Amino acid sequence: MIGEEGETGQDAQGHGDVDWLLPRFRAWGERTALVWRDGTLSFNQLCDSAEFFLAALKREAILPGETLAISGDYAAGGVALLIAALLNRNIVVPIASGRREQMLRIAEVTAVAALDGDRALAVSRTGCDISHPLLQRLAHQGSAGLILFSSGSTGESKAAVLDFGALLRKFRAPRRGLTTLVFLLPDHIGGINTLFHVLSNGGTVVIAPARTPDAIAKAIAAHRVQLLPTTPTFIRMMIIADVHRRFDLRSLEVITYGTEPMPPATLAAAREAFPRAKLKQTYGLSELGILPSQSRNSDSLWMKLGTAGYEHRIVDGVLHIRADSPMLGYLNAPAPFDAEGWFNTNDLVEVDGEYVRVVGRRSELINVGGEKVHPTEIEDVLMRIDNVRDATVRARPSPVTGAVVAARITPCRPELPEALRRRIRRFCQENLERFKVPAVIEIVEHDQHGARFKKSRAAPAH
Repeated sequence: MIGEEGETGQDAQGHGDVDWLLPRFRAWGERTALVWRDGTLSFNQLCDSAEFFLAALKREAILPGETLAISGDYAAGGVALLIAALLNRNIVVPIASGRREQMLRIAEVTAVAALDGDRALAVSRTGCDISHPLLQRLAHQGSAGLILFSSGSTGESKAAVLDFGALLRKFRAPRRGLTTLVFLLPDHIGGINTLFHVLSNGGTVVIAPARTPDAIAKAIAAHRVQLLPTTPTFIRMMIIADVHRRFDLRSLEVITYGTEPMPPATLAAAREAFPRAKLKQTYGLSELGILPSQSRNSDSLWMKLGTAGYEHRIVDGVLHIRADSPMLGYLNAPAPFDAEGWFNTNDLVEVDGEYVRVVGRRSELINVGGEKVHPTEIEDVLMRIDNVRDATVRARPSPVTGAVVAARITPCRPELPEALRRRIRRFCQENLERFKVPAVIEIVEHDQHGARFKKSRAAPAH
């Protein structure tokens, strides 16, 4: 039953049109659309490439309504292929992670498109048939679709189905186009949002050869990047790598951050490292898209959520959102919307007039003998300690208090583990209430984020 597999009752809204994209891009002519490696692509060249791939998809008998996986990271050819799949009214599944086979199965992918270079297209058939009602619905409507998988950082990865045209509708209203480094990949709602926002407004998309602090900083300096959309985790990595002193990053006008709560200590360090740039918090979900938001100022974690296409309310301290064009539903989970279309984000927030501040996930709260502990509060204290590169806090079961605070620490440089633990305990005892002090401190050498540079609180495998 469709109602059991996640539908929002979006039928009345109709499907979104994507035919406006190519004429909009053509209007920008010889303006630079993409910068990657040592090359550039004008908007005219991007359109030519998209039309080339559209013809190739038709030659391969990829029909409208088919579920097409596009594998790989950003590249000029990959962007053009994505646009071609949209124009061909395919349901696109961007694949940029290691869970390929699972994703192909859940998304009922009928064909996989892979690029060898910027023009050599290889298409392989999977033998799968489309049976899920949501996918059949998109095909019946003649709508381009998009399937995005959650990171699975707080549980099983879910496959969200979106009407691609409806998702892009907001970009028809022209805005200022900036030279923007695309950081989040096209398998993330933030990556898709950034890519089409920039191109729709005649901006330039800069693709770095790698997502390391040095590679990103080098690309910013070389191409005079104005906007960097990224995550708090990666901002901290850039600061620790000292790139703001080693590269000329003065072109940066705006740094946006989202996908996870920003630790106050990291925000303060970012203000010092990038004094010319405006720091802006963003908020979005695969299920709802990216909400319009406005930070109180660059020093603040408080933000105002916009109302253009969205409503929000606070229920028992948790943020609920209703969107004009939400996702159609999940392929592998029940509907997350209530009878009135509200979506429970599971994000705990504080409220100050028109502004909200995201504290963390409700599911990640630690109950220590009846006292509630927010992991993000402890992590912020931990990351103020010398030689702490990263810190992740989670609950550890306890027969006495139900749970205790456990911290996993990645140091910046070698230090005797027991000496580091002593310094951490002493600092926490001086700056935290007793029940918030980590009872377990694990020292690790590896990074504590996933491919999307988002902190993972999943318990480590043993």
